[in-house]
Amino acid sequence: MLKTFSLTDIGKKRKVNQDYVYTQEQPLGNLPNLFVVADGMGGHRGGDFASKMTVETMVREIEQSFEKNPVTLLGEAIKEANREIREMAAKTPELEGMGTTVVAASALGRYLQIANVGDSRLYVIGDGIKQITKDHSLVAEMVRMGGIGEDAARNHPDKNIITRAVGAADDVEPDFFKVELNEGDIVLMCTDGLTNMLEDEEIRVIVKKSRDIVEIATTLVDEANKAGGSDNISVVLLEVVV
Repeated sequence: MLKTFSLTDIGKKRKVNQDYVYTQEQPLGNLPNLFVVADGMGGHRGGDFASKMTVETMVREIEQSFEKNPVTLLGEAIKEANREIREMAAKTPELEGMGTTVVAASALGRYLQIANVGDSRLYVIGDGIKQITKDHSLVAEMVRMGGIGEDAARNHPDKNIITRAVGAADDVEPDFFKVELNEGDIVLMCTDGLTNMLEDEEIRVIVKKSRDIVEIATTLVDEANKAGGSDNISVVLLEVVV
């Protein structure tokens, strides 16, 4: 069984919240549940429109699809969202250049199926903390190629340049991950408004010290704001309970 909680906050510096979160614990089409975090970008209206439209398109597509394979289902939903974002941006000048990250997950028994585009993240926190998704960002790719270290990456001036986003190109290729969950594991899905403010170890300590997932979510958002709150902050938490 899963307990879930989500929270989104505008942060300290932004005038608009361009993040969008979605949680559905009940079956949606052929998925037993669905959890999505999206972080929009582009212009005055573009970012919040892109993140909301992407999630709503994915939900509609999954609801209507006869596809049973969760990887195919999530992938096709993201690709359709990409197509519709591109179409909308092409005919609406003020939305030109809009796009969004998206990380989506569905718990299938003991396993979590994940799809990811961009630099929003999914972690599994048990005894330690493990980032499951891989950031599609310039700096993350430099780290993977051995060009710079993790410490340099945190403060790199180009750390917010993402290399893959829904709406950025005619085709989008999500990454897929599958992880086994154990009793007591906490799954954290979040935007970079959290991870740019708090290091992984700080996140792990907050998770371990908190009484429940509601306290975890509120503390994470509060601490990210205390650290500067330079962006919108969104979290979705899943707790595995038997």
